[in-house]
Amino acid sequence: MRAIARSVHQFRSALRRQTCNYSTGFVGRRKLLTNSYSGLAHELSNNAKFDRFPHPANFGSRALSVDAVQVTNGDASKGGPLVEYERRIAAGELVDGDACQVSTLTELQRLYDELVQSADACRLDRYTTSRKSGRSRWLWSRFIPQSSNASPVKGLYLYGGVGTGKTMLMDLFFDQLQCSWRKKRIHFHDFMLNVHSCLRKHQGVEDPLEVVAGEISDEAVLLCLDEFMVTDVADALILNRLFRHLFDNGVILVATSNRAPDNLYERGLQRDLFLPFIAALKERCVVHEIGSAVDYRKLTSAEQGFYFVGKDLSGFLKEKFQELIGDYEAHPEEAEVVMGRTLKVPLGANGCAYFPFEELCDRPMGAADYFGLCKKYHTLALEGVPIFGLHNRTAAYRFVTLVDVMYENKGRLMCTAEGTPFELFERIVTISDAQQVAPRTSSRSRKNDDSELCVDNELGFAKERTISRLTEMNSKEYLEHHAAALEENDSHEDLNQDKTVHA
Repeated sequence: MRAIARSVHQFRSALRRQTCNYSTGFVGRRKLLTNSYSGLAHELSNNAKFDRFPHPANFGSRALSVDAVQVTNGDASKGGPLVEYERRIAAGELVDGDACQVSTLTELQRLYDELVQSADACRLDRYTTSRKSGRSRWLWSRFIPQSSNASPVKGLYLYGGVGTGKTMLMDLFFDQLQCSWRKKRIHFHDFMLNVHSCLRKHQGVEDPLEVVAGEISDEAVLLCLDEFMVTDVADALILNRLFRHLFDNGVILVATSNRAPDNLYERGLQRDLFLPFIAALKERCVVHEIGSAVDYRKLTSAEQGFYFVGKDLSGFLKEKFQELIGDYEAHPEEAEVVMGRTLKVPLGANGCAYFPFEELCDRPMGAADYFGLCKKYHTLALEGVPIFGLHNRTAAYRFVTLVDVMYENKGRLMCTAEGTPFELFERIVTISDAQQVAPRTSSRSRKNDDSELCVDNELGFAKERTISRLTEMNSKEYLEHHAAALEENDSHEDLNQDKTVHA
């Protein structure tokens, strides 16, 4: 019997070590905050891996002494984000940064320490939590009233301006979590797409949101959502009830956003129904602002890259597109998106797709379509991006979403536009910005004012992020890493083909 027990113990230990080698979320995280170009990996078409490119001033500010809880995770000893930050400074991997990020890392370290100390109470470890009882929670709740199992640990809601390093700091935090924990790190767009897909799957159930919340909480107790932004009335109505169930199931939320909680879904339709979610968010999360006036993405070696300003450049863009695809012949293709739908691609070849702006942003499309596009194509050529204003506000929203999805997936954008990234959105203003616009003179009529400005709070806040991302996506560092990732992927494909031939 002792021999059998010892064999079982050895098998479980081996299984745990093996499991640590796999990612627990939709997106893997690797090596952030370094002067080298390693970082976040995200899977794209043809199983390519594209690294997140570092933001130069996202590098540390000074060494800090911290008495943190040391945790052994597999073969590596992890003490939390601030401890890792200090280690990299000592190793010379980081240079001076700003104190705002250090303050945020302190909050993340505090949360990390609380999670370590309360791991059992939070049911974080997947090996000590009964999956069977988790899966049957919803069934039992039909017969026996269930009390709230809210976590004893509060989450964290980080917000601040564009380029302040919110995503990078979350990645550093997520990287330090134990691999055996039930955790997930996912972009908010992707998260909501998954929620809508699961809701369709559970149509006909009395409360499908409760079922979806049960599935999410069974998979991940710690839920990290990047770029939390609510613009859609359907999402706004879903979030309130969904997170009520998630918080009752013990889910701990860590989120990043450009907006403070009270400013989420500002002036949105039926916002009064969304307000209880804001109250629950503030109750279940510590709210922390990252106050930095520096946009680190714009500190890269910005060059013209593949962003060409001017009108009537269709022939020029097609020449550049042909250079990218090489000897391949471009022809109409289709890209699979969600629920079996397909997206028609005017021209595609060698992982590159070509679209006129109108076909991609002037038609009823959303994040799901753009995710499907990025899954199949690593490069997008977009012809004729216009100056945005009141007359094409809907297209501006779609363009913002497209850039968000491409940036998250580390895609390469080649485009012609009527102006620089800043000029594209110059007419888009928030309500507060509009109130500060210089008063009209005799030479400026009210009609001209109305045609020049588009007053839209959500779009006004989102434009800064889009300008920043467009700038980085055309930087030398970004394009070099994209090319290197493609070359590495091609070499892996050649190696796999050789193995197939010899087999």
